[in-house]
Amino acid sequence: MKHQVVMERQSPEEIKAYQEELLRRQLVYLRAHSPYYKQLFEDYAIDIETIRTLADLRRIPTTRKDDIQAHNDDFFCVEREKIIDYCTTSGTLGRPVTFGLTNDDLERLAYNEMRSFRTIGVEPGDVVQLMTTMDRRFMAGLAYFLGLRKLGAGVLRVGSGIPQLQWDVILQHKPRFLIAVPSFLLKMIEYAEQQNIDYRNAGIEAVLCIGESLRDAALNDSLLTQRIREKWPLKLYSTYASTEMGAAFTECGAFQGGHVHEDLIITEVLDEEEQPVPDGDPGELVITTLGVQGVPLLRFKTGDIVRKHTAPCACGRHTYRIGPVEGRKQQMVKYKGTTLYPPAMHDLLVGFPEIEQHIIEISHNDIGTDEIVIYISTKETAEEFLMQIKDHFRAKLRVAPRVEKRPSEELQRIIFNPLSRKPITFIDRR
Repeated sequence: MKHQVVMERQSPEEIKAYQEELLRRQLVYLRAHSPYYKQLFEDYAIDIETIRTLADLRRIPTTRKDDIQAHNDDFFCVEREKIIDYCTTSGTLGRPVTFGLTNDDLERLAYNEMRSFRTIGVEPGDVVQLMTTMDRRFMAGLAYFLGLRKLGAGVLRVGSGIPQLQWDVILQHKPRFLIAVPSFLLKMIEYAEQQNIDYRNAGIEAVLCIGESLRDAALNDSLLTQRIREKWPLKLYSTYASTEMGAAFTECGAFQGGHVHEDLIITEVLDEEEQPVPDGDPGELVITTLGVQGVPLLRFKTGDIVRKHTAPCACGRHTYRIGPVEGRKQQMVKYKGTTLYPPAMHDLLVGFPEIEQHIIEISHNDIGTDEIVIYISTKETAEEFLMQIKDHFRAKLRVAPRVEKRPSEELQRIIFNPLSRKPITFIDRR
């Protein structure tokens, strides 16, 4: 890890050779310490000594989330007394599972985020406002704190929500950077305008954005990004991570996908038959963690649909990038012959400033097909407005969902459920 700055500027061939050496070490570790993978190697007669290259990985079966749910304890590779921190997945898809991190895993997590923050320009001595939770066994908030601490930056641990509190802290402590869910920035802007806060001159230079995509599949700014930047011309950097990865893909100033941390993770982008898709084509992200002690994963299917970008990056790093999550495999909607994912629908709704809150609900109807209902809160009273939303969906996504108005307070209670670590804007009742 200490040679990292040099490593990411090496040739793709040298980086690949480096990853393959780390992979061989990880396989030896799994065979010795993982009850689940030791059994997998035996069941499929896999001699790990023959797995020498990244291409050889395809001879090993993939792991799914339901495998971990069914055999959670068997994925632990150390005694419980060596586990320093327990995290759970956020439960976006299915029942949450528990991950345990050793002291070295926490150090690895800190190193990962330190690199991410350096990528977006955070320097020792900078002040960064953390606008996401650190509690409820949420890995992301802890990772950000550890990374900033390792980098030597100051952290304002404000937590999620409450625009008034966020602005009070910003105006008092003058952070250069924020860590936030991008749609919440619109709430921050709305509050600032109502309170006559000169937000454009508050000292914020950039935001590390989590939970929602900033770019579309072609890596152009999403409607959400455009709306934020029209009001508040910040640098908005996307970061994509998950508890299972223990690593992040973070954009550099070229904004052309998140750079892989090649000493922490190996990725594959696969089609329905688990074959690699051409670079730049959409497929499911499959990850193999490197250097994890507590709960390492081998060829884990994330369920996230992404694209891999290998064209040279203007920043000079030779690591490939992973594009935004275009959807989750299990949340794919089949609607009257059209396939679509919730992020595309969310992005269209963000294009209507009149919409204060929205929730997308998917259910099966009586004839066995998917039904889409969009609940919105808005001060717009004209019925034509609902038709305008339907027409926009029809033009852009070739679907016409049902659109219904609801009181803002009703939607707010669902979206910001205190039992959820993330805003709930998509409900799948299928």
